Amino acid sequence: MEAYTDFALVYDTFMDETPYEEWCDYLVELLHKYGDNSVRDDETDANLKQERNTVLDLGCGTGTLTELMARKGYEMIGVDNAQEMLQIAMDKRERSGLDILYLLQDMREFELYGTVGAVISVCDSLNYLLEEEDIVQTFRLVNNYLYPRGIFIFDFNTVYKYAAVIGDATIAENRDACSFIWENYYHEEEEINEYDLTIFVREDVNPLQEQGGDLQDACEKEPLFCRFQETHYQRGYRLEQMLRLVEQSGLQFLEAIDADTHGAVTDESERIYIVARKGADTEANNYPA
Repeated sequence: MEAYTDFALVYDTFMDETPYEEWCDYLVELLHKYGDNSVRDDETDANLKQERNTVLDLGCGTGTLTELMARKGYEMIGVDNAQEMLQIAMDKRERSGLDILYLLQDMREFELYGTVGAVISVCDSLNYLLEEEDIVQTFRLVNNYLYPRGIFIFDFNTVYKYAAVIGDATIAENRDACSFIWENYYHEEEEINEYDLTIFVREDVNPLQEQGGDLQDACEKEPLFCRFQETHYQRGYRLEQMLRLVEQSGLQFLEAIDADTHGAVTDESERIYIVARKGADTEANNYPA
């Protein structure tokens, strides 16, 4: 089954405790730490200045983080391959009035109209890429579209998290309007976590209202729920493995950070940030020296 179809309808509901604001603040901190945001004297073209201030959110989902980054003053582009998730992001844009460009594209094949000053990809979007070749292909595209000295910040869930923390666990959550059961199955040989989602969403309209009798009365007192199922697959990666893929793509590694503690990475880190920069030997690809 395709991921993030029916689940898109309730994704924001179940992610309402996700610390997006903290993630946004930390990403901005890293961009300020590593980014070269000063405009050189020879960069008088307004379009070039705008490109340096443009950030691509790769795997943007429903656009919550994208909107927060836009409110920080960045020109935002969001890319996602789940049409239902992207539609919710565009609905948010309509309500907020923020000037965000959303593109329905696979991150392994995304295309932009020009370069960007930074690329971010968080909330384990890259774990959906199950083959190393797909990671490298995505990273090479990032490297290609980054402005000279542009910054790439991404996170990934580790093998440790899937194998020791959530693998083979069942998680359930019940809300008034929707509920879910999240069953994890860790495949050790492939280092892939399969999770089967069963989602129950309350119906606004009682389909039995025409049938009458006691059943109708019972349904009016106890609302009906629609049941959906989706299966997702995510691959865990190790730090040394991801650093090798960064190097293969031509990016320059800068720092690895435990995403939960913002400290050094350990053997028990569950999610890791990687900060990389456009490779020095590829800077001439977009703009001549």
